Amino acid sequence: TRQVNEICFFFTIPEAVNCLSKAIDIYTDMGRFTIAAKHHQTIAELYESDIADLERAMQHYEKSADYFRVIIKLVLPWDYFKRLDEILQGEESNSSANKCMLKVAQYAAQLENYERAITIYEQVAASALESSLIKYSAKDYFFRAALCHLCVDVVNAQHACSRYEEQFPAFCDSREVKLVKVRFFCTHLLETLLSSR
Repeated sequence: TRQVNEICFFFTIPEAVNCLSKAIDIYTDMGRFTIAAKHHQTIAELYESDIADLERAMQHYEKSADYFRVIIKLVLPWDYFKRLDEILQGEESNSSANKCMLKVAQYAAQLENYERAITIYEQVAASALESSLIKYSAKDYFFRAALCHLCVDVVNAQHACSRYEEQFPAFCDSREVKLVKVRFFCTHLLETLLSSR
């Protein structure tokens, strides 16, 4: 955000976005996708903080994630263990891409686009489960997806929680899933009381 504040000191938001977009085009042509991805993040931060245009912020976070994924595709296929720094760059890029997509999911949920948020949270959780270092963060992403499911439909939320428990057995013992199950029980109890009248 410091970088965003510095940009806004010299330019208006539309001027800053225009300059950063031109820089993105130049860096993309040069094959410097990390810098292009970071510029997309900066544009997204401008939209989310100063203008509060969440749709455009989501678009730029998604583009940033796409650029980070391009880096992963460029790095990982070549002799996987050839250079350690390439492997680490690939891991860092995956983490950055997931971070951007979590922002997209957060704003999608805020804008009541729950299906999109659910899809993203489930994808990031599946990605987290593949890494022994961050697999326990999948619990949080599954919980967020379950909350989005609750906003849409309680029955689908129950089925989703069952799927999440199968994918990540530690999820069934967590406080988060217990909270969601209490919500299921309360909804079922309320429906029963209303139908008995």
